Amino acid sequence: MDCQPHNIQAVEEIGIAVERDINRFKTLNTDVVFPYIVLTLCTQGHARAMYDMQEMTQSKNQLGIVMPGHIMRPLECTDNYTYTRVIISPKLFEDLRSHVFSHDYEKFNYSPICTLTDTQTERLLSLLDHLAYISIHSEKDLPHRYDILLAQMSVAYEYINYYRREQDIHWAGSHSNNLFKQFCELVVVHYRESKEIQYYADLLHLHPKYLSRVIRSVTRGVSPKDWIEQYVVAQAKREMVTDPSRSLKQIAFSLGFNEPTSFYRYFKRVTGMTALAYRRQAML
Repeated sequence: MDCQPHNIQAVEEIGIAVERDINRFKTLNTDVVFPYIVLTLCTQGHARAMYDMQEMTQSKNQLGIVMPGHIMRPLECTDNYTYTRVIISPKLFEDLRSHVFSHDYEKFNYSPICTLTDTQTERLLSLLDHLAYISIHSEKDLPHRYDILLAQMSVAYEYINYYRREQDIHWAGSHSNNLFKQFCELVVVHYRESKEIQYYADLLHLHPKYLSRVIRSVTRGVSPKDWIEQYVVAQAKREMVTDPSRSLKQIAFSLGFNEPTSFYRYFKRVTGMTALAYRRQAML
């Protein structure tokens, strides 16, 4: 569940980095937002973290998938917490979309953790070892490396989908979960246009109070307003970290704020610190 990648160069150059048997979190109580897809497979111990505004626990044989733009804050872990991590660039992930049979990636946004059996964990680790082997070779050493990498990733993705099937059936069978999924998808598409609950309730043809009640039931108390705010702030943090050359004014406009001052007030109200202070801290 720790998404602080240490091999950024490999991710940027190759599109993927695989790190086996990482021990414990490297940082605690620090918000991390990256433009990468991050998979963590726990093989020993357990850890707690905040995913957006929800507390989650990852234990042995549990796979976590964090999609770009979400906020991860590691809270604590046992001394023996050990995990394997895969970091995937957005470009490689987009190319993967044309290679796989399943295209319901959104489910990882609202249900990032799934539990595997011992056998499933070993099979997935074996697939990840193959990915690591492919990634360390150059195109000269391994002709068509990129195509081979995509093919291997497609296999791993379909395995994960197969392992999650019971969990996904449970989610699909719940009206509340489906409504939450629709709400999340709408926020991703329209957060620049509106950050108001009424806007999304209208799109869903629901009363705002009913939407709020359903979302709170699924998220264990997180309101639609809080969810929207956290998503907007996550996008702001991502832009501030990944593109230091962009001014806060430019970021404000890209997030749909009519005036930079509105963004500055919004960010400070949600996070408790100014956008400038966050950017300076993140750049240290």
